[in-house]
Amino acid sequence: MGGKQSAGILLFRGTGPEAEVLLGHMGGPFWAKRDEGGWSIPKGECDPEEDPQAAAEREFREELGVPVPDGEWVALGSARQSGSKTVTIWAVHSDLDPDLVTPGTFELEWPRGSGNVQEFPELDQVAWFGLAQAEEKLAKGQRVFLNRLAEQLA
Repeated sequence: MGGKQSAGILLFRGTGPEAEVLLGHMGGPFWAKRDEGGWSIPKGECDPEEDPQAAAEREFREELGVPVPDGEWVALGSARQSGSKTVTIWAVHSDLDPDLVTPGTFELEWPRGSGNVQEFPELDQVAWFGLAQAEEKLAKGQRVFLNRLAEQLA
């Protein structure tokens, strides 16, 4: 697989059609006013030689500021995103209180070309959504993982 690699964890609780997934709203100025399609599975880039599952666990901790809760890991496979990035996701059946999340941050020159570097949260909001609502909220390229989770739960 060419291009960049990302790995992440889709926490879910409940079973069947009543299941809910934990998503994060992408932080920073580009996503501030965008709700539909502005949410993401907690994930991040992994180095080519890094184990994707270990990267998923690391990225979850970096983005949410908490370790991955205990639960069975279910591989949801990989999918190609726009920009030739390949994302690999695991679902973990567990629960997490969004109030415990302390998101990591990133720096960005904003406004662009201003020379001002500002710090923004990786995720500015974290919430549980039912599968149907999650489909509307989640970035388009990641929606395939909701379908794969729903198949696993059926």
